Amino acid sequence: MATWMWIILLIVAFAAGLAVGFYAARKYMEKYLKDNPPINEEQIKSMMLQMGQKPSKKKLTQMMNSMKRNAK
Repeated sequence: MATWMWIILLIVAFAAGLAVGFYAARKYMEKYLKDNPPINEEQIKSMMLQMGQKPSKKKLTQMMNSMKRNAK
């Protein structure tokens, strides 16, 4: 086979690998987020109740904002 054919084959294989890798990573993340959703206000509320604190709406909002800031 000529050298130019090997180069074309290599480029096509690389592009196909990128496409398949992107698709697989996307599906994996969708499944992961479906199985393990990010924390929400109800989870924070139950966690605070378990620690013996009485959660108010203000505290819940502060905790959610704090977690969003830390996630960035």
